[in-house]
Amino acid sequence: MTQREDFGFGTQIRKSPYFDATVRWGAQGFSVYNHMYIPRDFGDPIQNFWNLVNDAILCDVAVERQVEITGPDAAAFTQLLTPRDLSKMAVGQCKYILITNAEGGLINDPVLLRLDDNHFWISLADSDVLLWAQGVAVNSGLDVTIAEPDVSPLQLQGPKSGAVMEALFGADIHDLKYYWLREVELEGIPLIVSRTGWSSELGYELYLRDGSRGDELWELIMAAGEPFGLQPGHTSSIRRIEGGMLSYHADADIHTNPFELGFDRLVSLDMEADFIGKAALRQIAEQGVSRKQVGLVIDGSPLDGPNTSFWPITVDGETVGKVTSAVHSPRLDKNIALAMITTERASLGTAVDIDSNTGPRSATVVERPFFDPKKSIASA
Repeated sequence: MTQREDFGFGTQIRKSPYFDATVRWGAQGFSVYNHMYIPRDFGDPIQNFWNLVNDAILCDVAVERQVEITGPDAAAFTQLLTPRDLSKMAVGQCKYILITNAEGGLINDPVLLRLDDNHFWISLADSDVLLWAQGVAVNSGLDVTIAEPDVSPLQLQGPKSGAVMEALFGADIHDLKYYWLREVELEGIPLIVSRTGWSSELGYELYLRDGSRGDELWELIMAAGEPFGLQPGHTSSIRRIEGGMLSYHADADIHTNPFELGFDRLVSLDMEADFIGKAALRQIAEQGVSRKQVGLVIDGSPLDGPNTSFWPITVDGETVGKVTSAVHSPRLDKNIALAMITTERASLGTAVDIDSNTGPRSATVVERPFFDPKKSIASA
């Protein structure tokens, strides 16, 4: 095909191995994530949501760039980066982790994959952890190599993703457990497959290990998925907000600590191993936090799309927080949002006011996630 030239910010923004395929299959718009193009528009985002929750979608998420950690001290170095205890992490396992700085602020919330005893991938959210990790390594005294490998993930997500995977790899793919990985080949294409994804639905990620075969891989998956209604798509803001999943830079940033997000379980202050931010996080845990992430249900007519700015939250005219991610859920028939709010106003049932892009609205603090809180769909 002829490559579309009207998607462009210059050569400094990298195209994925699937870029041409996504355009051929109907991508109409892109945004930038980790200095790469990510498809964000295949038409109606509500239809994309229904395709995801009823059937399956294939998403180009090569922007989840990998930071590869190898060498004799790879395990010790990886533990240095995160407050989550990795001492029992097995080869072949994946874990959702936080990466914190010396002040306990969140740098990234990636998925960690352990390919071998001393071989890890950090599958990134949107920030430059490759540079952070290389900087940490310089003065760590540990024998490690930090690099970005030729690895480009796809996400195959939705209730019929298992059937598509069986068509591609055979029935034993159903033995792959939630948050575990497997090394496979598909017609000679080298892959790592994991039971992970950014959708809170049943899903898989396929990590291509040869970027020259991206177009071929995309077409193989779409052909296998045709009988099951597989559609090209993009990560769904509706579904990830329903599932209470973070979007870095929106719901958290370097000034957000894990305790504000309710991620106490991902911080192991009592483990023997040291990690960056341990002293700061211990002090925060002792002192408590002044704000917390909450869920909100926002009154009024359906929002016409996700918010593109932080909406102030007020009580009696006093600003007490901000809406970080908001959208209308067609399944719940509600406007739902993730928000950061002062602890005094974080109790369930608290009424607040929102200054939205369509004017003032009232809202109520509720539990989050908003749908399938135990993630029984994704982990089944």
